[in-house]
Amino acid sequence: MNDEKFLDGRAMAKSIRESVKAEILQLKESGIIPRMAVVLATDDPSAHSYAQTKQKMAANLGIQFDLVDLRISPTQKELESKISALANDVEVHGALLEFPLAANLDGQKALEFLPAHKDIDGLTSANLGLTMAGSESDAILSATAQACIELAEVEGSVKGKRIGLVGRGRTVGRPLAAMLINRQATVTVCNSQTKDLSEVLRDCAVVIVAIGKPQFITKDHLTSGQIVIDAGINVVGDSMVGDVDADGAMEKVHRITPVPGGVGPLTTAIIFRNLLQAIKIQKSKGYL
Repeated sequence: MNDEKFLDGRAMAKSIRESVKAEILQLKESGIIPRMAVVLATDDPSAHSYAQTKQKMAANLGIQFDLVDLRISPTQKELESKISALANDVEVHGALLEFPLAANLDGQKALEFLPAHKDIDGLTSANLGLTMAGSESDAILSATAQACIELAEVEGSVKGKRIGLVGRGRTVGRPLAAMLINRQATVTVCNSQTKDLSEVLRDCAVVIVAIGKPQFITKDHLTSGQIVIDAGINVVGDSMVGDVDADGAMEKVHRITPVPGGVGPLTTAIIFRNLLQAIKIQKSKGYL
């Protein structure tokens, strides 16, 4: 496998963490101790792993961290009550709901109990609405969508480029489509009903995939010279794989993000950058 083709998100994540750590020191000097909460509402091992990674990183950055574990199967009311409590806690500057959730829970409904200025994953209706309206400076942007764009722009701006986006989910595809449009990219959004997907993607300079189907995109969907951003995280047996068959794709494409090591670590770092954005918004609104 040609490692030179990999777009490694880990180095970019490290740079963001260093910048965040410096800014946190400045906040502490001004009397603000950054604090965030992650809500777990599942027994899914991957969700617990993601939360623990954030907890370790927060400790390294000097951020107070609350891991709120609502046990295996909380009710929708219990979940909403906890998020509402975090929303009203003046000492908590940001919160997120760790996905995937238990099957009986509606995550998007629960997130509406979190105000936009504490939504550090950028997934509430308010933040998504601001993004789609082109008012990004007033919003906290989707962390995963930011990661996809920053990786896609390693070799130049997306402005004017034809981008193929495979997936229209609320957590990645929808905010990402809006953010790409805001950056003057030409965006084609594909979904399960798209006919002749390989033909649709043929002329795209960048292909971004976020559909949650392991190795669904193969080399037959791709063409030479493309940059491929794989936002998929799927556990298959004892391995973690993306939505793209990376081994096959490497034979054709110019660059591709690895799974793990691409979008994931960069998204996690951006969560902490979003926390700083949340604090700035709260200060501007007089909450701090």
